[in-house]
Amino acid sequence: MSEREGEPGHPGVRMLILGRQGAGKGTQAERLGRLCAVPHISTGDMLRAAVREGTPLGRRAKQIMDAGDLVPDEVMVGIVDDRLHEPDAERGWILDGFPRTVGQAEALAEITAGAPLEVVVDLAVDNAVVIERISSRRVCPGCGTIYRADDAAIADGTCPKCGGHPVLRDDDQPEAIQRRLDLYEQETAPLVDHYRAQGLLETVDGLGTEDEVFARILAVVDARTADRG
Repeated sequence: MSEREGEPGHPGVRMLILGRQGAGKGTQAERLGRLCAVPHISTGDMLRAAVREGTPLGRRAKQIMDAGDLVPDEVMVGIVDDRLHEPDAERGWILDGFPRTVGQAEALAEITAGAPLEVVVDLAVDNAVVIERISSRRVCPGCGTIYRADDAAIADGTCPKCGGHPVLRDDDQPEAIQRRLDLYEQETAPLVDHYRAQGLLETVDGLGTEDEVFARILAVVDARTADRG
């Protein structure tokens, strides 16, 4: 599809993208961030960077994520608060991976009281589909690029971007995937009702080609930001 990427004068957006692990949130949020000229803020990526760097937070987070559990609220809220106050987030942001609970959503509302959330997109994809997608992912430990196991670009086992060797992450193992999906239903799914009650929720079908899904999300965002100054 034709994109308006880098479009001058785009109003930006303050947005949250929800959906099960493997629903395609990161791919779509990154693409939309380029178009709207706002940062795609993935808390998962931020935590994995800490893991790679071996920081105290990273070591603690690795144990939690490898078990398929969620990082404590106080850690995540602090990380997100700091990130949303960086200069590149002044005209908007796309959050991916936070909030995961209603409690975190309430904390986010306090953090962003001066420039609140405008739209919440729930990217709807069935469990069976996301399990297949996640179990076929391979991630380069060197640069973080995600590939499919059958991607010709890594047929020789080497990442063409940095020379690393893409692997199946511990938290992409079937047992960890199921644990995360269970946690999503228990803790994150209630966010749908929370944001629906506030009039912020838009459910978008996450099945189809990347372009088809992107067009649906973009239509929602454009409608929600049409009157933004």
